[in-house]
Amino acid sequence: MFEEFKKFAVKGNVIDLAVGVVIGGAFGKIVTSLVNDILMPVIGLLLGGINFTNLKFVIRPAKGGASEAAIKYGQFIQSVVDFLIISFSIFIFVKAIYRFKKKEEKKEEKLQSSEEERLLAEIRDLLRDNLK
Repeated sequence: MFEEFKKFAVKGNVIDLAVGVVIGGAFGKIVTSLVNDILMPVIGLLLGGINFTNLKFVIRPAKGGASEAAIKYGQFIQSVVDFLIISFSIFIFVKAIYRFKKKEEKKEEKLQSSEEERLLAEIRDLLRDNLK
């Protein structure tokens, strides 16, 4: 069982996935900071000084040591903005990778076709020489 796990864990896809998860977590923190510390204050300022993180609908105010019950829709708005930025960034990144991959495939295809053409030319020349 250990050998099977070792084969599974050492496969390239699993390692790539692990690296992707770690980088994705770090990227998520960067985007969250971008949204919280840069974008949302500017958007709030443009909308009249609103701080989105403090937007909430109070269901029950705090009384006598009991905590407040509130729907924090400002946090939700901020999370939606985080999600949109992260998903758009990943979309652009994946699109760039696919574009690069297509270029590499075209180069490889060209090399294969030129190799095939060279071999066919050699065969043609050999056949021509044998017919003479």
